[in-house]
Amino acid sequence: MGIAFYIAAAIAVFSTVMVITRFNIMHALLYLIVSLLSVAVIFYLYGAPYMAALEVIVYAGAIMVLIIFFVMMLNMGPESTRLEKQWLKPGMWLVPALFCCVLLIELVYLIAQNHTPVSGIEQVEPKAVGRSLFGPYILAVELSAMLLMAGIVGAYHLGRQKPKIAHRFFETKAS
Repeated sequence: MGIAFYIAAAIAVFSTVMVITRFNIMHALLYLIVSLLSVAVIFYLYGAPYMAALEVIVYAGAIMVLIIFFVMMLNMGPESTRLEKQWLKPGMWLVPALFCCVLLIELVYLIAQNHTPVSGIEQVEPKAVGRSLFGPYILAVELSAMLLMAGIVGAYHLGRQKPKIAHRFFETKAS
């Protein structure tokens, strides 16, 4: 576990601090993806490859894409377009890309050496996770799904553009 754990942990801590300190939401999202990927490497190190795959697919994949779509949906006009062009510069994504390369090299190295998990930890099969989620925890899964849907609807209603009216007197009424 030694050096591989410390590299992944250092990347996770640094990228999480960068998420908190960034003013630009796209910069913070890039570092959040790197942080989630490094946590997936730590899960793999501890002998939980299924949890590592879920971390990448669910968090770094689906939820981050959803957040990025909401950021794009809340387009703020020409100033936002100018900022989006600046986001494509290498200075923004160079450090997160470097961290992702380090994590990829580390993961390939661990897979190539046929890494054995820490002793005393037993592997959990995907079938057991599914039975647990949709068995005794079905109420929690459904409630969290409803909460996420309420958040999506709320974000849409808060972010949609409404026509500006100076006064209700000037408002046109449809006949």
